[in-house]
Amino acid sequence: MSLAIQIRQHGGPEVLEVVDVSVGAPGPGEVRIRHHAVGLNFIDVYHRTGVYPLPMPASMGMEGAGVIEAVGEGVTHLRVGERVAYASMPPGSYSELRVMPARCVCALPDGIGFETGAAMMLKGLTAQYLLKKTRPVEGLEHGDFVLFHAAAGGVGLMACQWAKALGLQLIATAGTDTKCQLALDNGAAYAINYRSEDFAARVKDITAGRGVKVVYDSVGQDTWEKSLDCLRPFGLMVSFGNASGPVPPFALGSLGARGSLYVTRQTLFTHIATRESTQAMADDLFAVVQSGQVKIHIDQRYALTDVQQAHRDLEARKTTGSTILTL
Repeated sequence: MSLAIQIRQHGGPEVLEVVDVSVGAPGPGEVRIRHHAVGLNFIDVYHRTGVYPLPMPASMGMEGAGVIEAVGEGVTHLRVGERVAYASMPPGSYSELRVMPARCVCALPDGIGFETGAAMMLKGLTAQYLLKKTRPVEGLEHGDFVLFHAAAGGVGLMACQWAKALGLQLIATAGTDTKCQLALDNGAAYAINYRSEDFAARVKDITAGRGVKVVYDSVGQDTWEKSLDCLRPFGLMVSFGNASGPVPPFALGSLGARGSLYVTRQTLFTHIATRESTQAMADDLFAVVQSGQVKIHIDQRYALTDVQQAHRDLEARKTTGSTILTL
């Protein structure tokens, strides 16, 4: 048996229930993991509220770290007793113990602990595919400007540091002066408080009117229109989240009028669809963390049974950096 968090219907944090579930042996291509720490991510809110609907009853959580207890037939890259971490479908990491597909589970290198592993996989792999694989048609070169919304969150703080390591000038946005300073402390070249400043006007000032090559946006509805105004001709608008609500319909012709812009909607799970791509991205992430160029900030810890409060704080934008649930 395992303690786990499930929902029986979509709704607010109150629908998150602590339950006991039976966990059996792994089947072919699967492993059983005993978690030591679990990651909290905004996609968990989307699953809970029904923005991304799940069949009921639904297990929750997409990220975790722990120890392999059992290995199913055909799994060759993992062994019993190995320390591992993952970001993966299907949901179910909010638990003491689970069986899951082995494809996206990666061995943790020595020197990276369970809490760091649980805090870094989904957010770190997201930062990796954004900065390394989701680039404008003209490419990114040393000194180029990029705009990153919600830069004081878990993905954002990793992106600030990683962008600096790549020689990019990252312009961060956040909702408070404190969060803006946090982004600057983590490598952002500039920071804009979008609640007190017109971020599009500031971006044009910073870039001497040219605009940025790419905007990375997990906010959605509230930032979409002005983000398009921040792009230079042939720039790329990258949507990878909907924290303020889904992006509303827009006229395709407006992309031409703004300078022949490109738009893409990205999701991590396309990038980690194969064992090979998952491992390659994880190796890149592990290397940049072990080098010290990207530090993982775990700014909040909650007991697994306090998951309702964790969700409330995340939705209220009271959190910074990464948040984990402890067992």
